[in-house]
Amino acid sequence: MIALGIDPGTAACGFGVVASDGATLRFVDAGTVRTDPDRPDAARLADLEAALDQLMTEHRPDRVAVERLYFQRNVATAMAVGQARGVALLVAARHGLAVTEPTPNEVKVAVCGNGAADKQQVAVMVGRLLGVELKGARDDATDALAIAIGALYGGTRE
Repeated sequence: MIALGIDPGTAACGFGVVASDGATLRFVDAGTVRTDPDRPDAARLADLEAALDQLMTEHRPDRVAVERLYFQRNVATAMAVGQARGVALLVAARHGLAVTEPTPNEVKVAVCGNGAADKQQVAVMVGRLLGVELKGARDDATDALAIAIGALYGGTRE
């Protein structure tokens, strides 16, 4: 099974692709889709849609996990994340994929066993679980890998 995890954002949208044979996890791909801040919002969302469509076409995941916005103090950031989430959900639906929408705490519990784990703890566990070195990786890519792992472990709701 292949899972695509998405840490949504308009400026920077993390993605992580993880495969599982039921016993072991394998790193496939990870990175960040970045959009040009000088472009209008609609154009940036179209760019994000095209990039996510390409990722889903290339990796052919069995399921997609898009992190749910749980709480955000900054309203503008929450709006941008919400828009990016909508684009990710739309692209997954177009591809006919099963989608889970975990909260950040659910992802942390699935990967670390602790919903209060910090970003460093999550990164360390993701690296251990996948057997890869994540030094220098962007937080959004590491978070997206954690989201994908959570989807494969079944620790997140649909």
